[in-house]
Amino acid sequence: MATMELSRRFYAGIPAFGANTFASEKWHVSLKEDRFRIGLLVPMCGAAGLWGPSCIASAQVAIAELNLENGILGKQVELVLVDAAFEADGDLYHTIHEMIEFGEIDAIVGMHISAVRQQLAKVVRGRVPYIYTPLYEGGEESPGVYAIGETPDDQLVPAIRSIASLHKIKNWALIGNDYVWPRASNYFAKKCIQSQGGKVTYEHYVPFGVDRTERLIDDLNASGAEAVLLSFVGQDAVDFNRAFGSLALDRQIIRLSCAIEENGLLAIGEENSKRLYSSSSYFSTLNTPSNNSFKEKYYGQHGERAPALNSLGQSSYEGVQFLAELMKKQTHSQYALSKNTSSAITYRSARDATYLNNKSKNLPIYLARADGFKFSILEEL
Repeated sequence: MATMELSRRFYAGIPAFGANTFASEKWHVSLKEDRFRIGLLVPMCGAAGLWGPSCIASAQVAIAELNLENGILGKQVELVLVDAAFEADGDLYHTIHEMIEFGEIDAIVGMHISAVRQQLAKVVRGRVPYIYTPLYEGGEESPGVYAIGETPDDQLVPAIRSIASLHKIKNWALIGNDYVWPRASNYFAKKCIQSQGGKVTYEHYVPFGVDRTERLIDDLNASGAEAVLLSFVGQDAVDFNRAFGSLALDRQIIRLSCAIEENGLLAIGEENSKRLYSSSSYFSTLNTPSNNSFKEKYYGQHGERAPALNSLGQSSYEGVQFLAELMKKQTHSQYALSKNTSSAITYRSARDATYLNNKSKNLPIYLARADGFKFSILEEL
């Protein structure tokens, strides 16, 4: 089993970081320590908090696998858990700076929203490898940051095309939380919709945790939209979809999301998830040798009542495994690797993923429909 330490310490007095203060992508791992410590940054409260337990459980499976073998660089691996929720008390960025400065972590695996990543990258400054695991809007170029998740070109654009063709949809609404991922992703969505001869009849964004569901649904009804692309995070997605389903709006409007996964689906409820579609590179129902092996280990380690497997949780497993492969490429204790390298990194993955660089990965993308409390995969996009 993985060893895990909970860290909620806060510090002050970090020097200002300018645009030219980034370190090179070269990392030092202490030869005196017998542990390789990974800072696991996941949300434990707020809108995205429902993802936390499955992220931790999935990362623990990777740690157990690595520690049964040779760990990382011959060291046993430990997780240091840090709450990376946007709404968390305290200063995450001071905490991480000091943890790196004092050698308390050797790397970061982060499954959190893009707004946190953008600020955190300025603090990490390439001093340790930072593996960012979830789907995101693309364009990450910070030193030492490896973004291994899906981007809109991979995931969103083909899903819109498929839904539009399947249901003969022309009019779309775009609704989500007000931060970088929904706004940037919807830029791609609008271009795709227009290229298909459709139009966006309504677009609106709301802050985290702010309940404007009644107004959103009224506006959605009046917009003439035949489908709505939802870019809500976690509990905000749950609240909106419960209200949507309770009014039986599924009879007239299709729903598509790239971030509603199995935990969210359970919380939304079977009666509120009719004609709800999701696009992702991973669903727990995938019947592949890699996923079947992963699920056997996951439930073998955590039991049948473990947190529901989902794409965001599984991404933490992949993040740890990707990090292990990355560090294998080190010569002695230091190694420099460009994110634009043409040398692919193949790592243990429940979805058979391969990383080329932040702009290019080999990932399967699936379109699935909510079917009670699970997703039924309709096609590979």
